[in-house]
Amino acid sequence: MARDTVETHFTQAVATLKAGPLREPGQPVREGVALTGEQCRQLFRRQLDSRLLDIAARWLREQDEGFYTIGSAGHEGNAAVAAALRPGDPALLHYRSGAFYLTRSEQAGRLPEQGIRDVLLGLTAAADEPIAGGRHKVFGHPQLAVIPQTSTIASHLPRAVGVAFAIERGRAVGARSAWPEDAIAVCSFGDATVNHASALSGFNTASYATFQGQSLPILFVCEDNGIGISVRTPKGWVEAAARRPGIEYFAADGCDLADAYDAAVRAVRHVRDNRAPAFLHLSTVRLMGHAGSDVESAYRTQREIRSDLDRDPLVRTAALLVEAGLDTPDELLKMYESAREHVLRIALETTRSPRLGSAKEIMEPIAPRRPELIAKISPMAATAAAREKAFAGALPEHDKPMTLAQSINRTLADALAVYPEMTVFGEDVAKKGGVYGVTRGLQKRFGAGRVFDTLLDEQAVLGLALGAGVSGQLPVPEIQYLAYLHNALDQIRGEGATMQFFSRGAYRNPMVVRVASYAYQKGFGGHFHNDNSVSALRDIPGLVIASPSRPDDAAAMLRTCLAAAGTCGSVCVFLEPIALYHTRDLFDEGDGGWLASYVPPSRWAETHVPIGRARSYGDGRDLTIVTFGNGLRMSLRSAVRLTQEGYGVRVLDLRWLAPLPMEDLLRAAELTGNVLIADETRHTGGVSEGIVAELADAGFSGRVARVTSADSFIPLGGAADHVLLSEAEIEQAARKLLG
Repeated sequence: MARDTVETHFTQAVATLKAGPLREPGQPVREGVALTGEQCRQLFRRQLDSRLLDIAARWLREQDEGFYTIGSAGHEGNAAVAAALRPGDPALLHYRSGAFYLTRSEQAGRLPEQGIRDVLLGLTAAADEPIAGGRHKVFGHPQLAVIPQTSTIASHLPRAVGVAFAIERGRAVGARSAWPEDAIAVCSFGDATVNHASALSGFNTASYATFQGQSLPILFVCEDNGIGISVRTPKGWVEAAARRPGIEYFAADGCDLADAYDAAVRAVRHVRDNRAPAFLHLSTVRLMGHAGSDVESAYRTQREIRSDLDRDPLVRTAALLVEAGLDTPDELLKMYESAREHVLRIALETTRSPRLGSAKEIMEPIAPRRPELIAKISPMAATAAAREKAFAGALPEHDKPMTLAQSINRTLADALAVYPEMTVFGEDVAKKGGVYGVTRGLQKRFGAGRVFDTLLDEQAVLGLALGAGVSGQLPVPEIQYLAYLHNALDQIRGEGATMQFFSRGAYRNPMVVRVASYAYQKGFGGHFHNDNSVSALRDIPGLVIASPSRPDDAAAMLRTCLAAAGTCGSVCVFLEPIALYHTRDLFDEGDGGWLASYVPPSRWAETHVPIGRARSYGDGRDLTIVTFGNGLRMSLRSAVRLTQEGYGVRVLDLRWLAPLPMEDLLRAAELTGNVLIADETRHTGGVSEGIVAELADAGFSGRVARVTSADSFIPLGGAADHVLLSEAEIEQAARKLLG
């Protein structure tokens, strides 16, 4: 629907409105509702400004000065939702939430013009836009508790549930929180997105928690305009999808401001008083199409388009004011023209604002790191008394040399003792201690408030982590197997890794995602339990990927990741090789070569492992084997046999898959001039491709070869050996490279 049609309809419809009996501004705007005339007038102005921002977006696009035309026209009733909430209630907003944003901005004591300018700076991709700085047009502001969302497919719902969870955890155990103690979380979305897996995960998690008697103060707001781009939502479907155990359902006509306000007040009261979820279903319309390029007449009849126009919420709020005798049609039309001129003037001004001018400037907020601060924070330990209590007097540094699993377990315990805001959670991590026992005993030591089981849904697990992180906590979620991470990868790719980028660091979601990883479990469990693909992680900008192989490295690297998350907001994925969890020996049975003593806190500073630093073994001058994960143990064993054959071999354990340790890699490569990459991931899309490219880009002129696992899923039993990298293949490739 063209903007001139919407504007013409508004002026014609308002001109025909008839005044009713005069009501005082402090009285309800009509019988049987709570919204007063004064509130109605104030919210009408914010609705009007939102509509005019949509008009300005289309005008800016025509001038080739604006870059976003998905608007809020028809959804302006969400101003009532903002009015029913408090400015400190964290909000994760739908992209049609313009009136909500403007209302929240005014609630927080800002001038109306400031909210208008925020949105216009976003439309014009201005570098001084207050949240994303020209990187995206989003609704967000750190002073308004509005957390920016770039998703159009409801992937923010699991995070929103996590925010609600974090609010309640703060109340229950006195943990640090970015939100007021009695706050509630609110997230808005469209009717089509209730079908998305991430939305269903959010609803289910809220219902699951409530079913178990847990508090979860979240308000889901569905703005239902009956259509998703061009696909109709069946009548009654949203209500059917919303009615779930433990989630109270409220509905209202979102085009009727008074009705929407009353329902929003009831829903908010339910959530705040009962600390329980609610679903607010607002029936709305969509005016001016999905976006500026959308031609609605291609998939909607003129009758349908006209029907939506007749329900225009701006006209209906104007009717409330006129029929209450609070304003005349002429006054409202003059207000419209004056506001229109004002908004377009600001729009023109924003076109003169500077825009992002370099790749460096654009990328600056992706993954800010402060290595010196991380090195300072990483060695921090709890007091001697706190450690004695945490380990029941049996300090790990006095214990026998440990396996990889034991080392990670003790490091988590030390971290829980020093970081009161830290939580460890996931599937089976509490009483059972995880499938491989890595978290065994932690819940008993630190309590169910800090170490707990989740429902079996990876999106929910990561959503809880994202919500906790943005709320000021330090979550350490566990994903049971690497293959399961792909079920919820968008929670890292589209939600986690983008937060600092799209908020210029104003919002962060620090977390360390522990993942039981890789293959070599003697064929057990098939490809879902033996997954060797990490390529989907390696192309996420700013993500830290740690891949420790040895117990001592795992401890130091985990402390580094926790420090990076806590100080810099880093999103870290910690890949733990399953096959090495309980490995004890390196060469011969009983040699204990894969065990390591737990380093006492007094030596943590000297054993600190910075992000992006590799570890070298041996001093051979003929060949450098570059590897990681299970490949380290295989390469060390192969190196000994090659040395016995007269070759001088050194092994470089990358330890970090992102960022790759390029300085150490190039140095090790130059020392021998011959590089063999032993990569347990797949030939296509595996880590070795990135290493080869980095060496070439750095100008390495020596010889490079690689040996990898096959481009195959991993089968059961001994068949797995046919597609996985082997020691024999490493040795054969080394001999071939060395001639």
